[in-house]
Amino acid sequence: MRKLPARALFVCVTLSLLLAMALPLAAKEPLAPRHVAQLRRVTAAVISPDGARIAYVLEVPRRPFQDKDGPVWTELHVVETNGVSRPFVAGEVNVSRIDWTPDGKGISFLAQRAGDEHRALYVIPADGGEARRLVAHGSDVTAYSWSPDGKRVAFLAAEPALEKKKKLKDKGFAQEIYEEEVPFVRVWIAAPGEKNGELRMLDLPGSASELHWSPVDNRLAVALAPTPLVDDDLMSRRLYIVDADAGKVLARFDNPGKLGPVAWSPDGKNLALISAADINDPSAARLMLAPVHGEPVQGEPAAGGPLRDLLPGYEGDANAIGWRDAENIMILADEGVWTTFSRLNLASGERRTIIPAGHPVLTDMTLSGDGLAAAFLGETPTHPGEVFSMRHGDAGPRRLTDSNPWLADMAFAAQEVVRYKARDGLDLEGLLIRPLGEETGKRYPLILVVHGGPESHYRNGWVTSYGLPGQVAAGRGFAVFYPNYRASTGRGVAFSKLDHGDFAGKEFDDLVDGVDHLIAAGLVDPARVGIAGGSYGGYASAWGATYYSDRFAAAVVLFGISDNLSKEGTSDIPEEMFLVHQRLRPWDNWQLFLERSPIFHAGRSRTPTLIAHGAADTRVHPGQSMELYRHLKLRSRAPARLIFYPGEPHGFRRAASRLDYNLRMLEWMEHYLKGPGGDPPPLALDYDAALKE
Repeated sequence: MRKLPARALFVCVTLSLLLAMALPLAAKEPLAPRHVAQLRRVTAAVISPDGARIAYVLEVPRRPFQDKDGPVWTELHVVETNGVSRPFVAGEVNVSRIDWTPDGKGISFLAQRAGDEHRALYVIPADGGEARRLVAHGSDVTAYSWSPDGKRVAFLAAEPALEKKKKLKDKGFAQEIYEEEVPFVRVWIAAPGEKNGELRMLDLPGSASELHWSPVDNRLAVALAPTPLVDDDLMSRRLYIVDADAGKVLARFDNPGKLGPVAWSPDGKNLALISAADINDPSAARLMLAPVHGEPVQGEPAAGGPLRDLLPGYEGDANAIGWRDAENIMILADEGVWTTFSRLNLASGERRTIIPAGHPVLTDMTLSGDGLAAAFLGETPTHPGEVFSMRHGDAGPRRLTDSNPWLADMAFAAQEVVRYKARDGLDLEGLLIRPLGEETGKRYPLILVVHGGPESHYRNGWVTSYGLPGQVAAGRGFAVFYPNYRASTGRGVAFSKLDHGDFAGKEFDDLVDGVDHLIAAGLVDPARVGIAGGSYGGYASAWGATYYSDRFAAAVVLFGISDNLSKEGTSDIPEEMFLVHQRLRPWDNWQLFLERSPIFHAGRSRTPTLIAHGAADTRVHPGQSMELYRHLKLRSRAPARLIFYPGEPHGFRRAASRLDYNLRMLEWMEHYLKGPGGDPPPLALDYDAALKE
């Protein structure tokens, strides 16, 4: 091989070094809608009984214009604690409800695979191989729980449709009787390992939504609601103890209000559950202990032991629990924009923090059989959900998976926690994403993004999606602010009730106060502020476009409330809205409900408003968006555009709907906060350019 002269070698080496230095800089680009459309994330993670492996569900989006349109695919993967991961059930599949068999030799999951008429229960060997179907039913299996010896399984499935009704539907008699034909979900027992495996239904009082088999005997903890309707499922679910052999109710608990996760103690003597504090508590976030004892008396179920709040006065929210042993409960909790992981000793009442605030945000947790190892879902401001793990004695959680390695080559704007005071002195906080490449002393356009619920809150993790502009907007020169206004979760019961009877009052004033804080800080241009949000956040956006129109130069309303009077008669959750938010019925104060409706103030609107709604939404009826659009068109001079997405419910599922909305939301904000304004942007979108930019 011929040697290069020294001068030529110097030039080559220098050019190589310069190229190596330039390449990482050239590769750094901000997130764009095409990146959001391809994001993968882990949505469930369950650690094996021996703590050596973690099964997880990976959400894989469909590619617009390449794949048949539809919701995300969900795959089953397994990762070792050393970070080595491999797919088990992958491709065009939809896996859910993963778990390990009691002996740890198999991974169970629900799926509707080739040849299945409905979603069925499968098990795949823990070392890999072909999955086999264990339980099929005349309707979808929706949940299940293994007996301690693994020989039986309890599962939930709706009552199958009558054959006669199916035949009538095939003949065109497909009428729907509103709310009266929703099938009850029942508890079934199967013994799939036996030659003539039993399959029987338990005759229980209500519609089931959750079940957990006792770790020591034949008892089941079952959550039952009076009917299968959404409102009853939210507000009237109660916990029952059932004999799996006899099908009899042994005890019932009067848990107050909403019910969250439930977990048996290892000795079967207690249940830990996350419950509302009372019927008016907006969220299930109090950690309760329920002693399990008593026998039926004269055929009547025993009253379950009294529920005991294990963290009275706690100004945080428990969201996941597990038993380390019969005396210690592990708790994953929200504390403001952060999460914590701690151990609570029942005997002493001492709570010891294992993972304090400031670590990656953790949103789910399971424990190994000995309680000394844990698997989490975790996220950061620069990476969506992944699998994290931690063993007893570790300094902190470790990330095991990297589902989007290309994110390492992306440019991210700074994300920080902002604290400010409302006009009445209340301390509030939120998340701010600063404009990418921010220049000192320059003011920027702002997009205020309001969460739904309002029993929800933003955590200091990944906040970019098809409905959240986040890093995409920051990369285009916007500041993006996510406020946790009063009535948000994560700060205890009292804080979450601060909007009761005052919907759209001080809670939405908090949003404007957050904007004023950022204006006073010198970051935001007060003439270029937009507002966006979905559901209750859409309500806030519609309020910003009407009542607070003088403060917002653009608004995007996603399946939002516009008329509280008509919403009462068209939503599937009127009882929930009454009990945990409004605390009034419209007929108690017609004028208040009218005046707290954005349509009442539509005549004062000067804010260009983009409205989007799923045509199949039952939570916030599409008519809410039609009313807002029509009132704006008739009574204001503000540009307005309404887009319906056929077949979409309350929250878009399909890849095309998500991409389209994401593009339109960003285009609307750019047009009115950075661009020429005036008439709305063109109706047609250039999808090809968006996917190739």
